Amino acid sequence: MKPRIIVCGLGRTGYKIFRLLRQQGAFVVGIHHQPIPSETAPDVIVGDLQAAATLKAAGIEQAHTLVIAGSKDELNLSIMMQARVLNPQIRIINRFYNTNLGERLDQTLPDHLSMSVVGLAAPVFTFAALGSQAIGQIKLFQQTWPIHEEYIDENHLWKGRKLSELWEDRSRMLIYYLPVEGEMDLVSAVISGQKLEVGDRLIVGTQPRIRPPRRSLIRKLLKVITNLRQFQQHGRSVVVGAVVLLAVILLATLTYTSAELKLSVIDALYFSVGMITGAGGNDKVVENAPNSIKLFTVVMMLVGAVVIGIWYAMLTDFVLGSRFKQFWDAARIPQRYHYIVCGLSGIGVKIVQQLHTNGHEVVVIETDSNNRFVNTTRGLGIPVIQGDASFRTILKSSNIDSAAAVLVVTSNDATNLEIALKSKSLAPNIPVIVHYADPDFAGIAQQLFDFEAVLSPAELAAPAFAAAALGGRILGNGITADSLWVAFATVITPSHAFCGQWVKDVAMNADCVPLYVETNHQTLHGWDLLETNLSAGDILYMTMPATRLYQLWRDEGTCERHT
Repeated sequence: MKPRIIVCGLGRTGYKIFRLLRQQGAFVVGIHHQPIPSETAPDVIVGDLQAAATLKAAGIEQAHTLVIAGSKDELNLSIMMQARVLNPQIRIINRFYNTNLGERLDQTLPDHLSMSVVGLAAPVFTFAALGSQAIGQIKLFQQTWPIHEEYIDENHLWKGRKLSELWEDRSRMLIYYLPVEGEMDLVSAVISGQKLEVGDRLIVGTQPRIRPPRRSLIRKLLKVITNLRQFQQHGRSVVVGAVVLLAVILLATLTYTSAELKLSVIDALYFSVGMITGAGGNDKVVENAPNSIKLFTVVMMLVGAVVIGIWYAMLTDFVLGSRFKQFWDAARIPQRYHYIVCGLSGIGVKIVQQLHTNGHEVVVIETDSNNRFVNTTRGLGIPVIQGDASFRTILKSSNIDSAAAVLVVTSNDATNLEIALKSKSLAPNIPVIVHYADPDFAGIAQQLFDFEAVLSPAELAAPAFAAAALGGRILGNGITADSLWVAFATVITPSHAFCGQWVKDVAMNADCVPLYVETNHQTLHGWDLLETNLSAGDILYMTMPATRLYQLWRDEGTCERHT
């Protein structure tokens, strides 16, 4: 019997999950706070999401899984607690923006899995900026790999090649195969020497490349010192104040030296600085001086107090205020091959962190100086330009002409399009990746404006939520020709149906694709994987169609016995 799945909160992401589960043949019921034009009861229950009556009307007491897909952590937490009271055994897939809270709940509560739309979507934005037309991600060998679809056409480099030739490459993982004619699983195609034909689809994972370590601190400091243009822009007032102060001191020094007071240049300078700065000096210098020198000293004391006060204020503002940070950030902006991220939203900061971790140079443009992620970003040594990225001067200050790519990820779709269009006008050859919240219009925007990628987090994250709802701990997922597939790991136990079988036999009989196996503290891939006999303690990483996951439901032993 198929499990009953409830999706609570049918916003952009929730409704996408709901439709995807229904498309895959799952028995799914939705809950929303208001009616949805094309949906009626009993498919969608309308009411207060956290109310016991609403959850009961959706069948919470008989449900196997609850997917909480709202955008507010507080409401999602309330729904989760109410659901657990009504059905202590229910499995919950919970959307949380606060990943720390989500991880804590996962450790505390059984059958609770927290997922983040931002965390799922950010890698795809990053991969798109790096030049990979990724459709998703998969965690393999302790890394997050981008996955993309290879559609074999007349001009494709792989046309006519045997799948067996592509199978052995460890830096490229074959994940799923959909032939243009007939049905054949990937492993059978590899073993039989099947050639790729026009119309075939192949899902491939590519190992991410980590760039060498970033430049040393000394080289960064040298770059700051040599970049005088940025200092002139942000420190001009401090320099002007210092010049005026030095001119006042020099005037006083020359006056005392030229007056017949029998002072050396050093003594005159010492007295002038002390007198102007208020630090004191040798008062005997003017005790016996002419009245004109005494009047000059009075004037210099007053002028010096004004000049030194103004200059100290400007210096304090430069060092302790935002000007020094702006200068420091501007001076460290890379000259070329860097990535410009416009907007420090939740997904923006994730993208910045991933690019930085992979060794790429990043520049951030953010309008709000009080954005909570600004200090986090600067803490990574990444320059932040404070300003509106839709302005030509701000984009030019980020050296957009020589950038590797621009990622526009503010929280406003109209603003994103404006910035993206301005970026294209300034640098037509630079790839532009755009965040567009509405999944139904993201594809239209990309087609209309011809950006490299227009991506919707809801569109990217929904398959992962749907896959998790259907089948446990998911390592990756993707969609090929409207068919959802998922990747997961299974531990081989003595009673496991796979125990004692050859991996190639398991793959052909269960319609799954083995990725690699962990056995005896080593990982086996390629032909070695297919010729492995599974034994207790091995961990097999595999993919299979999501339409089969309901048969592998809930208990891993049940999952293993079925397959």
